[in-house]
Amino acid sequence: MNGSWFRGYKLAFLLPALLSLAAIVLFPLFFTIAVSFSGWDAVTPGLNWRGGANYAAMAGDARFWEAFGRLAFLAIATVLLEYLLGLALALLVWREVKLRRFFRVLFLVPMMTTPVVMSVLWRTILHESLGPVNDILGHLGIPAVPWLTSSLPAVASVMIVEIWQWTPFMFLLLLAGLLSLPREPFLAAAIDGAGPVRTFFNVTWPMLLPVSAGALIIRLIEASKMLETIYVLTSGGPGTATETSGYYIYIRGLRDFEISYGAALSITYLVVMIVALTIIAKLLVRAVKGKAA
Repeated sequence: MNGSWFRGYKLAFLLPALLSLAAIVLFPLFFTIAVSFSGWDAVTPGLNWRGGANYAAMAGDARFWEAFGRLAFLAIATVLLEYLLGLALALLVWREVKLRRFFRVLFLVPMMTTPVVMSVLWRTILHESLGPVNDILGHLGIPAVPWLTSSLPAVASVMIVEIWQWTPFMFLLLLAGLLSLPREPFLAAAIDGAGPVRTFFNVTWPMLLPVSAGALIIRLIEASKMLETIYVLTSGGPGTATETSGYYIYIRGLRDFEISYGAALSITYLVVMIVALTIIAKLLVRAVKGKAA
């Protein structure tokens, strides 16, 4: 009797948190699903039932699926480069170097500022006629680059800003992983006469794989929501060169006020990203377990 009362007492403490979770997460999700089956737009507001018409239209929306492809490329490319740079910086600071604590703080500065502020700053830096980057290139005899008004430079600009801002996140996680590694395997490798390269690939890298997999998964989840940088830096342009699925959903749902179609795009985007990220996470975990075995 007393045990059941105690269990009920604990559930009563959990109830406010569960209700808050339902209000913040579950209600918006179910409401968005309901809206996606309606015809809510600027002309006909309200949840008037349309069935799967929005999803049928979305299946033939080439622009939406092309935006998915751009998002996949940008997310995977930027996360891999962030990982490589973050690992290099973590290995540098992990060793006994001068001003190590200063560099640890310095490398974290980009991550401490919001993406919108960073994007505004980089938009000024990369401005074709007023930005300092093209001024420096001009002094070197290199023609000005249309960083934000030409397709390939615009894609490169988005990647540069994302990598610059989020490499510190990789650096922080990987440095924590390096600092937690046991010293005995490194002492054994030194006794065996292994050099730095051999020690890295045979000792450091295998032991760091679990942390690496976790860092990659977390950053892929965040990169799949890439929106602020593109909104401020390029607005999806030039044309649709940097338009990702999130930005396209914003255009159709909030700018064109096709609420129901934007909701259908959002639900599809959510499902696709959950499936894709789950597969990637399982592959990374399997690779870690295989390496450990």
